[in-house]
Amino acid sequence: MHQFFKRTFEEMILAEHVPFIVEDECIACGTCAEICPEVFILKESLGFAQVINPTGAPEEEIQEAIDACPVQCIHWADEM
Repeated sequence: MHQFFKRTFEEMILAEHVPFIVEDECIACGTCAEICPEVFILKESLGFAQVINPTGAPEEEIQEAIDACPVQCIHWADEM
């Protein structure tokens, strides 16, 4: 088996420059999904937003959504 396949999912995500939402901190305001619906979706039934396509928009647009988050719960996974 290749070394790549021995890595955990979390290790693979952290190795990439992709957005990550700390769901426990999210207040479900929907700002990220309004700004960047290709990447984020508001799951009102769950009470938080989720990343649905981490590479679905240009980095600048994702950064705009990160910066607009009122509780700062969205981060770049490789910067956590």
